[in-house]
Amino acid sequence: MCFQIPLAHLHATSNATEYMLLIPLGRSIYGQHILMGHQLALPQNSSSASTLTSLRILGTSLRTTLHSLIQSLATSQDDPIRIWTSERQTYLDEFIRLEGRGDTCHSCHNCGNSNAVFRCEDCFSVALYCQSCVMNLHQNMPLHRLKRWYEGYFHPTTLKQLGLRIQLGHSAGQRCRKPKPAFDDDFTVIDVHGIHDVTLDFCNCEYASSHYKQILRTRWFPATSTDPRTAATFTVLEHFHLLSFESKVSAFEFYHCVARRSDNTGVKSIKDRYSVFLRMMAEWRNLKALKRAGRGHDPAGVSATKEGEIVVLCPACPHPGKNVPETLEDVSPGNRWIYSLFLAIDANFRLKQRLVSSDDRDPGLSQGWGYFVKESNYKAYLQENASLAQEKSNCVSHNAVNMADTKSSKGLAATGVGTVVCARHDMRLANGVGDLQKGKSEYLNMDYIVFSALSRFSSIPSVNFSYDIACQWHKKLWHRVTQQFRFFIPKFHLAAHVAACQMTFSFNWSPYVGRTDGEAPERGWADINCVAVSTKEMAPGTRRDVLDDHFGDWNWKKVTGLGRTLLRKITDAAYAERDHRHALADLEGSIEQSELGAASLAAWTEEVIAWESDHTKPNPFNSQSQEMSQAAVCLALIQQDTKDLEEGSSISLHSEVTPSILISTGLDIKNAQRRLRVDNAGLTQHSTNNQQTKILIRRNALQRRIDSWIDIQVLYMPSVARFHATGLSVSDEGTIDETTGCPKAKLDSIKAEDIPLFLPSSICNLTTCDAKLLEVEWSLHLAQANDALEECRSHIRLRHQLLRFKAQQIRGQSLNTRAQKTIQAVEDRLILSHKKYSCARRALTHLSRQLDRVGWERKLLPLKKSDLRPMGDLGGCTQGTAIMSWIWHVHGIPSDNGDRFQDSRLALRIEWCKTRARRNRWFEEIQLLLEEMRRVLEFLDWQTKWWEARVTLRVAEQSEDNEGLVAYAKRQAAIRRSLSAKFRASWHHVTALRLMHWQKKVLLLMHPRVEISMI
Repeated sequence: MCFQIPLAHLHATSNATEYMLLIPLGRSIYGQHILMGHQLALPQNSSSASTLTSLRILGTSLRTTLHSLIQSLATSQDDPIRIWTSERQTYLDEFIRLEGRGDTCHSCHNCGNSNAVFRCEDCFSVALYCQSCVMNLHQNMPLHRLKRWYEGYFHPTTLKQLGLRIQLGHSAGQRCRKPKPAFDDDFTVIDVHGIHDVTLDFCNCEYASSHYKQILRTRWFPATSTDPRTAATFTVLEHFHLLSFESKVSAFEFYHCVARRSDNTGVKSIKDRYSVFLRMMAEWRNLKALKRAGRGHDPAGVSATKEGEIVVLCPACPHPGKNVPETLEDVSPGNRWIYSLFLAIDANFRLKQRLVSSDDRDPGLSQGWGYFVKESNYKAYLQENASLAQEKSNCVSHNAVNMADTKSSKGLAATGVGTVVCARHDMRLANGVGDLQKGKSEYLNMDYIVFSALSRFSSIPSVNFSYDIACQWHKKLWHRVTQQFRFFIPKFHLAAHVAACQMTFSFNWSPYVGRTDGEAPERGWADINCVAVSTKEMAPGTRRDVLDDHFGDWNWKKVTGLGRTLLRKITDAAYAERDHRHALADLEGSIEQSELGAASLAAWTEEVIAWESDHTKPNPFNSQSQEMSQAAVCLALIQQDTKDLEEGSSISLHSEVTPSILISTGLDIKNAQRRLRVDNAGLTQHSTNNQQTKILIRRNALQRRIDSWIDIQVLYMPSVARFHATGLSVSDEGTIDETTGCPKAKLDSIKAEDIPLFLPSSICNLTTCDAKLLEVEWSLHLAQANDALEECRSHIRLRHQLLRFKAQQIRGQSLNTRAQKTIQAVEDRLILSHKKYSCARRALTHLSRQLDRVGWERKLLPLKKSDLRPMGDLGGCTQGTAIMSWIWHVHGIPSDNGDRFQDSRLALRIEWCKTRARRNRWFEEIQLLLEEMRRVLEFLDWQTKWWEARVTLRVAEQSEDNEGLVAYAKRQAAIRRSLSAKFRASWHHVTALRLMHWQKKVLLLMHPRVEISMI
């Protein structure tokens, strides 16, 4: 006897999880149904226990099977390609089926005529039509592509071949009584579907419009305004216009793509209208910019357009009279910083231009109306000031500036462009772009570009400039301006500058800048660099117009995304401000636990406030504990020798060489040995006689210097005579940290660079050394370690900047080879400095045991090759887990307990200053973002009213022309109104945030360390 056991009943012998897995499988998988039951044969007299055991076995088996089916179902649903692969043959069959006439009736779909042999490739239907019907259906679609069925397959044909004539100047289907055919009865139209030959008749009635107007009114763009023979549809021009923005495709590539759509076999000859297409596209770009700027509504016409008038303005920047008051005299001085303008300056050497054509032959269509400065005025200014030479920078970061004129510029009219953008919103400014030329001072170019862009913000009292060479550029700028300017270096570039620049020009430590990073131009270059290849070959005017067009599109996309961008920024800022506020409160709470801490905190607050108000005051972010250089230590030791001589306590055993001179000279000799070993290792079997001669001369000179030094060394250290005589090899002498890469000294070599010197630190464990010598060597090695660390930091900054300059600006094998040689020279210096530090630290380790010096090793850590990285280098870690290399935060080594205490107090002061600055920057960021949100909404409201005023500003003679003016102005006003409504809706919760932030600001002014929960 058999029982039918429903699968769902298995939950009685399974856990709840297993039961839930079984139920959903009662559906089809790949068209096969999974039955919710199973046949199980059981003995008729079987016991309940044996039945239960059998059911459990069945349940386990079915669960395994169903689990595999679940995995198969999930995999199939998550992998559409795998599903498509199983249907690939069907897709292919359908493709091939469309090559035939299909299963439709072979008579005309419209009239039933049996001679239905035409099919349209661009209509939705694939039905067949007779010639008469297909002509009637395409009176308003004259550019559709047709195919004709004969000889057993479809052949391409055109409506022109079927006799269709396009009539302009009349309604669809009407014929002109006096039609005038196009020149030679042949007309070419460029469309998205291809390049079409059509027969076209112009209206030649008494009151007919001009031919180019008739073409424009069909939404075709004529190639010329006199006797046009070619046109492009508005569709293809707009399609390429947007495609060039998004994919940066060139006109050459796009045009030939369209040509291949006309014929991809090479059998049919396609008319070459590429140069005509370029001209139409240039005119289209210019007209679009003028139209969007409202120039068509100005009664004065296009000719009255002013410089910078057709740009897309940044709604979040302060524009007097638009989103901020015309004058800020009524604003309290403490709140004026909120209306500051943030500008970022940069140069791009990718956007070159070859010596193609000239400004006289191709001046461009928008001469100074857009983002580029007016070329005639710009060049006149450069010519007048051509005698001014660009000063060489004294900052290690500026090798790119110092080397700019060494770059190849043969055959170039412009070596790049300079630009000014709004630093907080990444938008280009009107007349804020200009070409750079070889032989001209970059500062000279930038001065003109910056003040050209700044001329529209003359009533803004404060301007914050961000420039990667601001520390050099700003020096003589004060002689020419009256506005309050502040200068900063972008955050990413800052690490490559010297320490003084990193403090003075930092966004992080200066007040009233929020979380501005100053890197806005770099983000814009990433977008525009893609067109550098095509614009490089353009004539000057056309190139400026194309770049203007791309800059305008970039700005417009930024405008439409402001709602999302500002909301994300203020949300992040609110949380970050809370976290940094709590961190500052915790730090100050720990400091205030003692009276000395509370007093120190008050003093620190006064110091940092004084520096924020006046940067000439002492910078509290700087360490006032200076590392003592080796030269300074040598001077101090010589001064001590002089004092001993005066007091009669000198123990000098030589009339000219004191113990301090002996040890310092020995250290200099060791450095010379290291340098000679590195240079000697660079010789190869192909080295020239001149190169080998130079090494030999240096080796001989060094040998004589060592012999003289050893003669004096024996007077102070008699035991070394035995070591030199027996050729004792000291374990540390000649060894090397494998990470330094510096060549080893050969222990069995008699060459000058390999001779051991047996300084006290290397033999103090083998023999007794004079305590005076040990003290002298300790002081010198301590200073030498600090010097070596500073050298390493300098070389790392220089290497980082050179690598970045090479990656961004150097092109070509010869220039890359030259740049690589320079980088390798810096790398060799870094290796020597690394070895110098390692040797100094090893000597300090030996000396500290003899002199009982402790604590120094906590700051002078072992230096690994992985530590030799720039500040911004994460060392392979993520931003959240990376730790900055210790070499960037090491300070001078305290000489006694008192100094050690002062050093700890100094480190605590610097950390408090930085923690306070971080809290303040986030607090300011929220204030700036709230103000920018207000400005955006107010600017859009102003722009809405501006367009509404354009409705009646100009009255055209023809009513239909006037209707177009009114309609466009209303549409633009509606767009701004919709953007404003969208932004207001997405920022609806920011109103409460604004009120809470205002209350918090008042309380912070009254009680600087009050705690207010903001989120």
